[in-house]
Amino acid sequence: MKKIGILADTHGSLLPRVFSFFSDCDQIWHAGDIGNMETYDALAQFKPLVAVYGNIDDQKVRKQCKEIEVFSCEQVKVAMMHIGGYPGRYTREAQQTIRMHHPDLFITGHSHILRVMHDQKNNLLFINPGAAGKSGFHKVITCTKITIDGNRMYDMEVLETERKTNL
Repeated sequence: MKKIGILADTHGSLLPRVFSFFSDCDQIWHAGDIGNMETYDALAQFKPLVAVYGNIDDQKVRKQCKEIEVFSCEQVKVAMMHIGGYPGRYTREAQQTIRMHHPDLFITGHSHILRVMHDQKNNLLFINPGAAGKSGFHKVITCTKITIDGNRMYDMEVLETERKTNL
């Protein structure tokens, strides 16, 4: 059994409250737009980190991260990319990734909109954790965590906090 913290769109800033929220997690997965290596390093030093780069990430972050990550956690196949759309409106790259890898869990970022959906057509759980950083049009900072046990995904929790806060 693993508890996973999922976030995206930090854009170089992390609130202490995000670290508190992820304190009981075994791993952190970042769906891109990390923002800088300092943010990447802070997360990687806190917990084991799997991350993809996003459209705002510089060459240092892109050297460290892939554009698409496909991996397993317990018995769940995961595919993660930054710009992927959402069920019914996936990008071409997301459609290709889903067709090729048949993930059980598909994670994207980019939209800054928290969205969790069951994609019946592709038989997967879709998660966009929203935006965990202070930059962007979003009014609240969000991130999620989920428990994965064997092939089961459950106990999803959401952190939602005002963007103005420093907590």
